[in-house]
Amino acid sequence: MSSSASGSAVDTAHRDPSPDLRVLLDLLDLEETGEDTYLGRHPEKVWSRTFGGQLVSQAIVAAGRTANGRPLHAVNAHFVRGGDVKKPIEYHVERHRDGRNLANRTVTASQDGAELFVMLAAFQDWGKGLEHAHEGPQVPDPETLPRIEESFAGFEDKLTMFINAPHPIDMRYTNDPAWILKGTGAKLNHNRVWMRTDGSLPDDPLLQVAALAYASDTTVLDSIITTHGLSWGLDRIIAATVNHSIWFHRPFRFDDWTLYATESPVAAGSRGLATGRFYSRSGELLATTVQEGLIRHFP
Repeated sequence: MSSSASGSAVDTAHRDPSPDLRVLLDLLDLEETGEDTYLGRHPEKVWSRTFGGQLVSQAIVAAGRTANGRPLHAVNAHFVRGGDVKKPIEYHVERHRDGRNLANRTVTASQDGAELFVMLAAFQDWGKGLEHAHEGPQVPDPETLPRIEESFAGFEDKLTMFINAPHPIDMRYTNDPAWILKGTGAKLNHNRVWMRTDGSLPDDPLLQVAALAYASDTTVLDSIITTHGLSWGLDRIIAATVNHSIWFHRPFRFDDWTLYATESPVAAGSRGLATGRFYSRSGELLATTVQEGLIRHFP
């Protein structure tokens, strides 16, 4: 981790949410429309299709509202088709089991009766047991690094989609991002990015994990293309998420700095697999992600 990470405390100082973070919080405030049925909306600033992180985070909130306060343990999501950003999304929660300290749910997101996304969610109370974890990599402190928006300078005509997207997460690469690496001819088989929400979050643990889930769909596929010296916006690349899984290992606050360390163990059959680990600033492993994406490059 960072050189000053050892023994560091969580930064609990209040920071006013940025306008984009307020939008994200509004997106996570789902409207209850019936028994175990909720309605989610899109922000004004959108991608061409529904952002996968939005689907995952809204589905987490929908499932969590039925889990009686149990902590979220894991989600496994599959993307069926792209969402229409001009229409709301209906989330239906199916209850499979409610045990003494665990619960299982399925969330289906749909528009006009067509399924967009299906997610399994598992909830389980925190308990005592064996503990071990990988140590986080040594990286510079986030305060010494520029915000991702600063790295867009000089690439405004190539990275329009990223520039115009919502930025509720303060992201700071510890290595050069793909578009800067491209200019140096370098290749990189991993990416490491400090992340936290751009302002303080409510204390609700469900919102903390939903915000991390939203952010987990950003930068995770970077290592697939940087392994080959390619870049978003500068090379002709088509990418779409096929499935996305997250395991939550311990409680955390996502409005404090976390390091998202990602790498790609394999790309084959027009698909690439990326794995990621979220570490606290003090080096604790908080969550693990695995995402498979459709990746096609047209030289």
